[in-house]
Amino acid sequence: MKIKISIEGGDVLTATMEDNSAARDFVSLLPITLEMNDFAGTEKAAGSLPKNLSTEDAPQGHKPEAGDLAHYAPWNNLAAFYKADKYAGGLVLLGRIDGDPSALDIAYSITVTIEQLN
Repeated sequence: MKIKISIEGGDVLTATMEDNSAARDFVSLLPITLEMNDFAGTEKAAGSLPKNLSTEDAPQGHKPEAGDLAHYAPWNNLAAFYKADKYAGGLVLLGRIDGDPSALDIAYSITVTIEQLN
């Protein structure tokens, strides 16, 4: 599955989703518009998603790399990493941004619209 992430102001990213229940649950929410705030100088994070995503087949946690899209289950939010970070329990990999995620590396909040491509 592929998704398109349109950042208000013009940048567009695509991502390839993982084949897991959390990713399928996330795609079922699309299209969705979210405000994403900078968090810890490594990621953009959106507040609570409209529903909890399944963590049925998910590992206990994940060590994110730049370009990872993930769900932080304890807070029910979406995280888009523009820098690598340390392992976090409860973090579930949803997919990876195709190419360079640096469009997310800005100090202010952004609004994104996410849609399924196929």
